[in-house]
Amino acid sequence: MKHAVSVSIGSSKRNKSVEVNLLGETVRIERIGTDGDMEAAALKFQELDGKVDAFGVGGADLEVVADGKRYPFYSVTPIIRYVKKTPIVDGGGLKNTLENKAPAFLDKNIGDYINSKGRKVLVTVGVDRWGLSSAFADAGYETIFGDMMFGLDIPIEIHKLSQLKTVAALLMPIAGRLPFKWIYPTGEKQEKRTPKFGKQYAWATVIAGDCHYIKRFMPDDLTGKVIVTNTTTPEDVEQFKKAGVKYLITTTPVLEGRSFGTNMMEAALVALAGKGRALSLDELNEMITKLKFEPQLQELN
Repeated sequence: MKHAVSVSIGSSKRNKSVEVNLLGETVRIERIGTDGDMEAAALKFQELDGKVDAFGVGGADLEVVADGKRYPFYSVTPIIRYVKKTPIVDGGGLKNTLENKAPAFLDKNIGDYINSKGRKVLVTVGVDRWGLSSAFADAGYETIFGDMMFGLDIPIEIHKLSQLKTVAALLMPIAGRLPFKWIYPTGEKQEKRTPKFGKQYAWATVIAGDCHYIKRFMPDDLTGKVIVTNTTTPEDVEQFKKAGVKYLITTTPVLEGRSFGTNMMEAALVALAGKGRALSLDELNEMITKLKFEPQLQELN
């Protein structure tokens, strides 16, 4: 049996382990949270190095790739310093393959609903999900990229991919050197919600991006909204339902009641492939096609 482990600096309350059959082979996927403790995550990677088939880095990115340009997070990379044997990914590959399919999936399954409400999307942090951002733009959506708001708490909207590319080039070299907890909720902060940017939430028909960013500032009322995200627990789903969300689309498969992060699912594919290394985008696309992975739709209200 193949074994893929995501070591996350996120909350341990979200830990989960399941066994799934992928292309006739059993793969155990396991998520281990360290409650914001980066050194504990580094030591967990060290403990399991060479003993599992693939690692995912959860609750943080090693880098973001915007329009082909890589921007490292220097405060995160030390957590993988002990990894010598096991291949390791942070989900960036799936963000630029599987997530690209979301707008076409929406058109196919709830296109009439989207069009009746207006093709308007709020992407919480577009730089982190360049594939998703560009796919929505290519699909003719009006866009707000909330990178300044959700990442830096600066109330400035970004409306075009060209502007997002410029912001990435200007700010990511600086943001990449900040402590990661300054720009992304870690540990217990993932459980806190401070409603903010209500105007942007209200404007959008579709709210897309990382689940923690969406929840971090979401208002109490999201009646009729469409959420496109990836990592959801049953508690997250219930929270969205209570807020009045109409449709929840997860870009990764729902397994035993929850969807795992892109890093976890990419690690599962790396483990399944058995190449002892991360997979290229072409290799990931080939596996996604074979597995018939596509976003999953839940009607909540």
